Amino acid sequence: MGIRTGQQFLDKLNAMRPHLVIDGEIVSENLTEHPSFRGLARSYAKLFDLQHDAEFRDTLTYASPTTGDPVNASFLVPRTREDLVRRREAMAVWANYSQGFLGRTGDYLNSALTALGSAKKFFAQADPVYGERIEAYYEFARENDLLATHTLIPPQANRSVSGSEQLGGQLAARVVEERADGVVLHGARMLATIAPIADELLVFPSTLLRATPEDAPYSFAVAIPNDAPGLHYLCRAGLHHGGGHHDEPLASRFEEVDAVVVFDNVFVPHERVFMLGHPELCNQWYSETGAAALMTHQVVTRTLAKSEFFLGLASEVAAMIGIDGFQHIQEDLAELIRNVEIGKAFIVAAEAQAELSDDGVMLPHWPTLNAARNWYPKVSQRYPEIIRKFCASGLMGLPGEADLDVAREDIEMYLQGKSLTGPERIRLFKLAADASVTGFAGRQSLYEYFFFGDPVRMAGALVNSYDRDPLRARVREFLHRED
Repeated sequence: MGIRTGQQFLDKLNAMRPHLVIDGEIVSENLTEHPSFRGLARSYAKLFDLQHDAEFRDTLTYASPTTGDPVNASFLVPRTREDLVRRREAMAVWANYSQGFLGRTGDYLNSALTALGSAKKFFAQADPVYGERIEAYYEFARENDLLATHTLIPPQANRSVSGSEQLGGQLAARVVEERADGVVLHGARMLATIAPIADELLVFPSTLLRATPEDAPYSFAVAIPNDAPGLHYLCRAGLHHGGGHHDEPLASRFEEVDAVVVFDNVFVPHERVFMLGHPELCNQWYSETGAAALMTHQVVTRTLAKSEFFLGLASEVAAMIGIDGFQHIQEDLAELIRNVEIGKAFIVAAEAQAELSDDGVMLPHWPTLNAARNWYPKVSQRYPEIIRKFCASGLMGLPGEADLDVAREDIEMYLQGKSLTGPERIRLFKLAADASVTGFAGRQSLYEYFFFGDPVRMAGALVNSYDRDPLRARVREFLHRED
């Protein structure tokens, strides 16, 4: 089959029957017309259509090694540094379309599957059949152009104990039955972003497991169709409030609904089980397979697009209201410029220092990517703050699009900018508001800050994984130099 069109994606969604709970309603059909999902579904449909666009087709696709049909470039197994650049250029097309605000485009988990499907030596430590199964699933996802969501961690009932201990072990998703033909899952997991519009749910290890028998039922990796019997999604309330592209320019397009996943005795056949037990291997799921490296390569590509958007937005606001000559404004613009260039440098350095894995996959340099994923969540918190500073109370004096019909003369007279008419300035500031002060903006900041997990834990992992011994040795050597 190969790449889908946007309409094929929407038709598939409408043919599915998931169990979605949102705003006091259970939604299970005609998802693409539901007000909570319509805008997002159409934005993702646009991503699928870009694969067929003559301008982007050669960048976004490559020939399937099994059928010759065009498939998405995020499924390309990188064997050279040039392949990494090829993958990144494709990922940048999608990232630039959403200005980095879509955090769960298909290339994110496609990258994970690409690495996992090639990690034969890792899976052989448990059973070679797991490697064969996930390779087959990777090919299935590639040839059918599937969109996946995933879920990793248990709900936050009692953070003082491990996930397997919460509510006596009854809270977190776990294997409650092993059958001759598969396994049965029961419990809950967080946090499936874009769950309502996904084809598949990947339930991957949380990587915070203890190597004890008690953690074995919580140690698994599976893939489940999004409308599998017993699979329920508890969606958070939407952050798009019904406005059009003028009043809610980001939320109306890019509001990615997040959901808690409830497994009510969900059956998973063996061919979709990629790990069972082996908590020590589950803890290494991302690091030892190369999945973390390819996924983070996608993330830094996306976050660069977002940094560039905020630099562009801040620059446009500053110029249009005549504050771009002030030194304190230029200081903030310089900060944004630095972050854009640092983001580019991380990508180039990671690709330039890439090395082949034991399975022959060219992986971008992990220490560089690890530094990037510790850096961006914190610097990105400044982006909406800078926009708020530039716009100030102008973010509150914003009539809606409908008000143009009844108060256009006043708006044109009193809300104009240095280089903008009143209606044009409102439109620009509506974009600034959606990027900095709305509920959509708040969720984006939270999402980026915790994208990879607790920043404190991540910092500890960075310190413990970074080889500082040669640098310590240089210091000791210098202390004993006599020249």
